[in-house]
Amino acid sequence: MARKPLTKEQMEAKVAKMKATKAANKAKALEALGMTPVKTTKVKARKKRVMTEEQKAAAIARLAKARENRGPSQNKMIAESVRSLPDENPLSLANVKEWIRENKDMLKSIKVFKDSKDSKERDRYSQVETYIANLEAYLRDGTYRDWRYGSQMQSKITYKVTHMAYYPDGTPKRMVGALYSDCGVYTQEMAEEENAKRKTISNKK
Repeated sequence: MARKPLTKEQMEAKVAKMKATKAANKAKALEALGMTPVKTTKVKARKKRVMTEEQKAAAIARLAKARENRGPSQNKMIAESVRSLPDENPLSLANVKEWIRENKDMLKSIKVFKDSKDSKERDRYSQVETYIANLEAYLRDGTYRDWRYGSQMQSKITYKVTHMAYYPDGTPKRMVGALYSDCGVYTQEMAEEENAKRKTISNKK
């Protein structure tokens, strides 16, 4: 036989009884632990202030005046070397801030990669997270730690070599991708050509 549906009053009474039973059981448990229940008071929500059009216009004018008096942002938390770079520089403040914003959005969209079973997805999440941390550190101290740059990490940093190192036979040591004053950017093809020459000389000896 189907149960007769409860009326609204019966349902409210049943819910009130359940709450009272739950509160009593909680009080007994606290008493057994030697603790006294703490009464919490609900904070009354403040009513949203309704402003007229004139009041809104006046508030907007006050905010605009306050911003004008405050002047432009000094970016004191940003390293001086970064602040002084022109906007045309790839590592300028404006560019790096935009890269941070875009990559934070990217990190949110791939949040599920963090605990993924796929190692490539976990690596991708870690890569973006590390890139953001490196960019933020660069803004703080002016030292660029990453070997990539750009909104999608699409470009590679070129290092300029100011002090040469040499092998025992006098041959200069070079790093692929670095900028040298005598040959420009040292490419992989240049490295392979020099290695072939050294092997030829070694075989002749």
